[in-house]
Amino acid sequence: MATIDWIVLVLTLAAIVAYGLHKSRHEKSMEGYFLSSRSMPWWLVLLSIMGTQASAITFLSAPGQAFTDGMRFVQYYFGLPLAMIVISAVFVPIYHRLKVYTAYEYLEQRFDIKTRTLSSLLFLIGRGLSTGISIYAPSIILSSLLGWNIYLTNLVMGGLLIVYTVSGGARAVAYTQQLQFLIIMAGMGVAAWVAVQGLPEGMGVAEAIATGGNLGKMNVITSGQTDAGFDWKDRYNMWSGVIGGFFLALSYFGTDQSQVGRYLTARSMKESRIGLLMNGLVKVPMQFAILLVGVLVFAFYQFREAPLFFNQTLVAQAHQTALRPELEAAEARYQQLLQQRHTLRQGQPIPAGASLQAGGVNERLQANYDSIQLLRSHYSQLLKKAVPAGESNDTNYVFLYFVTSQLPKGLVGLLIAVIILAAWGSIAAALNSLASSTVVDIHRQLINKQCDEKTSYRLSWQYTLGWGLFSIAVAMFATNMGSLIEAVNILGSIFYGVILGIFLVAFFIRYVKGDAVFWAAVIAQLAVITVYNMQIISFLWLNVIGAALVVALALPLQAVLGRKSAATASNKA
Repeated sequence: MATIDWIVLVLTLAAIVAYGLHKSRHEKSMEGYFLSSRSMPWWLVLLSIMGTQASAITFLSAPGQAFTDGMRFVQYYFGLPLAMIVISAVFVPIYHRLKVYTAYEYLEQRFDIKTRTLSSLLFLIGRGLSTGISIYAPSIILSSLLGWNIYLTNLVMGGLLIVYTVSGGARAVAYTQQLQFLIIMAGMGVAAWVAVQGLPEGMGVAEAIATGGNLGKMNVITSGQTDAGFDWKDRYNMWSGVIGGFFLALSYFGTDQSQVGRYLTARSMKESRIGLLMNGLVKVPMQFAILLVGVLVFAFYQFREAPLFFNQTLVAQAHQTALRPELEAAEARYQQLLQQRHTLRQGQPIPAGASLQAGGVNERLQANYDSIQLLRSHYSQLLKKAVPAGESNDTNYVFLYFVTSQLPKGLVGLLIAVIILAAWGSIAAALNSLASSTVVDIHRQLINKQCDEKTSYRLSWQYTLGWGLFSIAVAMFATNMGSLIEAVNILGSIFYGVILGIFLVAFFIRYVKGDAVFWAAVIAQLAVITVYNMQIISFLWLNVIGAALVVALALPLQAVLGRKSAATASNKA
């Protein structure tokens, strides 16, 4: 980056962090630290909810996801709007009426302490691991820009993040997230504009979309159907999105403390509901727009030379090994294919009304594209052999490479700054929720039930520090996970369905008691982990399986345990 970019980067980071700390300077109680004294208006709740979702992973990995796999990832969010309606109608009134700090407090009142503790522990494990992956995402940026060792970068990014989170609490998170989110969306708009401006003369957005569509990138709606029937391993299709995505969103927004904690900061139940419902309206179009940026970048590189592998730091390392001749041979072949593509592109403008189906493109151009994809795969395998510890999937580097190589000076620094801040905002919210659940659901219930307000406040930032250190440790092992946006969602799906199942029983099956739902959840969690390890079904369906198993098992278990309890009571009498 140029000097002006570094100046913009440092000043932006410092200004937004200082703003958040300034806004939170009076919050010295546990309620203020975790829930911003329940004083937030709906629009700030909305921006906080969206900012917590829209981490650096979203802005780094989503365009790269569209670049490599097309737009079909947007189907992942199709169930979200319906989930927002259900949460607003069922979950929010209960949480506000009980004035809870965490969602899991309700479970003790409804069932017992062990069910509350189990649910909290499942959340802590899943969210703690996901937060570590989220720390790894901004580390990729600095590691690529500065050439730093990724482990050192994790320590630097994680350390700065811990200071920011421990100092500010929920109010700092909320107020900085509104600035981050707005600036990031503006930055994504600039990136899209630069991609379109870099197309050949006479081409605009419609032609760029047609170019991507001709090569299979505008696959917004897919059925999951194959000649052999429905493909349950297909990760993204309309059915897994509507059904699996609904259960995932219901659990994430309804039972995950990192989200529940965002709308519990609202000053009223009405404000919480408006924030959630607006999120349901805005999220799908927003994610569509972010993915579309990836398609525009894809179209841009159909007329400009893209690297064979976008993580140039890894390429440089691989060139220092004995595999350098093989790498150079692949690079030479790539140049031949690029020259062939350039020749085929000449004199073939794509009209705005061109077919968006792959069959509408020139067969030789399609064959050229397929050859390049095979070569990319081969080159990735060579890099893996050359640098076994390196990240051999470069989905997470596509957009970063585009930004740093194509955006004007100054804007590069600004966009990198807000992507880092997006990471800080979402991770800070996660650490805040991890600490709140640890203090309220674990420490004050199992360790010290007489813990007063002053002691709880001190513990709040101590546990925030502890979870920050844990997340840094997880980040150290986050390499070679492929698309980070997929990795985080897969990890969440392993736990979310079971937690949701517990809450569904609590809300709708009143006669089921704590013992039955506890053991149903334990069995269901083991079953979900087994199904995931067998790789027989797409991860989105794990949310459905987990929730359905808890409900289905709790009913017969209650019948059995209920009879045993009645028999025991009768014998004692």
